[in-house]
Amino acid sequence: MTASPDSDSLRTLKAHCRCRSVEFTVTISSSKLPLSAHLCHCSICRYTHGTLCVFHAELPHDIFPQFESSIEHAKGYSFADAKTERFFCRTCGCHIGDKGLSGEDKGQWIVATSVFAQVHTNDFILKTHVNTNSAPGGGVYEWLQEIGDRKMKSWNPEETRGVVEHSAPPPETDEHGNEVLRAKCHCGGVSFTFPRPDAVNLRVDVMGDPYLRAHVLGWTFIPLILCSPRIPTSLEFGTMIKFESSPGVTRTFCGSCGATVFFTCKERQPSETQYVVDIAVGILRAPEGPTAKKWLTWRTGRLSWVEDGKVYDPAFIASLERGFDQWGQNEYGHSPSFEIDG
Repeated sequence: MTASPDSDSLRTLKAHCRCRSVEFTVTISSSKLPLSAHLCHCSICRYTHGTLCVFHAELPHDIFPQFESSIEHAKGYSFADAKTERFFCRTCGCHIGDKGLSGEDKGQWIVATSVFAQVHTNDFILKTHVNTNSAPGGGVYEWLQEIGDRKMKSWNPEETRGVVEHSAPPPETDEHGNEVLRAKCHCGGVSFTFPRPDAVNLRVDVMGDPYLRAHVLGWTFIPLILCSPRIPTSLEFGTMIKFESSPGVTRTFCGSCGATVFFTCKERQPSETQYVVDIAVGILRAPEGPTAKKWLTWRTGRLSWVEDGKVYDPAFIASLERGFDQWGQNEYGHSPSFEIDG
């Protein structure tokens, strides 16, 4: 992010995906900064991103991202009744933002704040949790009720058609009548179930995960062999696309709607029967809500990548740590903390 040489009153904000196939800038008057950012908890955002919520900021109607030629490397996704087209990198799956499709919002951009490099605290300000009614049972809106001494607001629309889906996913069982939990992206190109293993633990990564360019992402861990239908160790399944973010580290996402699906690495692949994957929690379809409390134990005693996150936004990280820990105390009577290999 640099100041424009043409005018001290303008700022040019730079953004890019993990693999840098998609890069863009936003040039905006300093008087319009900071841009108000919100956390959207609707099921559509969860199922298209694989996260519990998304961090977005609306650009003024007369401000547009400048992609030059790299917009060709982004894929757009929309669906019946969609109010926006959602863009993500075709190579690494990083979400860039949404573009309005109709009405007064046609052509307006809502950008993902997580893709902006070296963000100044004066560029974006997180203000509001939106569509929390679409996420029953808790989530980031319970963990992050304030940032520093500033209280977060909450907003839900009266008209939900084309914005959120309120109906709870139905419970599912396998052919033997055993409970299973479905993981499914928004378009359905990636869909599978898994039963209850002996223990399902979960961690939360914060902004230090530069590969997904996301503020907060929850992962749960299971042996791949438990998935039904069977998913090969090549991870060639449905509409899934693989991206090697570093040597020996593989991440997958839906090539149609962009949802993050899996993370795995060589250390978790000693054999076909012991092959372990992380599943992005945002695509889980637990009837009780996105935190899947009846299935998952959340490691609220420790966030991953905290030190990296503090470089990005120390006040945000400190508030999230406190809120997450308190939520664990309320849920479990203590704040679970455990080591996760790999």
